[in-house]
Amino acid sequence: MKIVDLSITLKTGMPVYEGDPEVKLTRTQTIVTHTWELDLIEMGSHSGTHVDAFSHMDPKGETIDSIDLERFIVRASKNKLVGDATAILFEEEKTIDDYEFIIESGLTLVGGNVDVELERALLNHGVITLTNLINLNLLPEDEVFTLIALPLKLYQGNGSPVRAVAILNEGVI
Repeated sequence: MKIVDLSITLKTGMPVYEGDPEVKLTRTQTIVTHTWELDLIEMGSHSGTHVDAFSHMDPKGETIDSIDLERFIVRASKNKLVGDATAILFEEEKTIDDYEFIIESGLTLVGGNVDVELERALLNHGVITLTNLINLNLLPEDEVFTLIALPLKLYQGNGSPVRAVAILNEGVI
């Protein structure tokens, strides 16, 4: 088994979408002062590698804490539909021109960079979007793998940072 980390490291000053809150990590307690360490984390719900809830672009859409966790553990492939995959992680940016293919393929999750128009259309159709991925070049081109991208359980959240991983060569330790 091989695990590929697909997540951006969260850190102070990292790039964020224009207009989003800046990411700031501040050490508030230290071993010297408290005998443990504790950080204050300030960021938007769409910082770093994250999933979007259906409520992100639709006030009547499901919030992140009400979406079944099974939706975030899927069989996936890279760049094209392979085997029993229900998700595709795209290396190239996708636009609304790709909407019909995604819907007709029955995908439940799309990862990679998608433009705002496509993101809105997918979320309105019940397709989860996962963005700001890294290390896609380490994934096999013609194989299916397990993708895990569990969100934080944010009350009525419109999205959440995730630790996204791909599990390759399952059953091989």
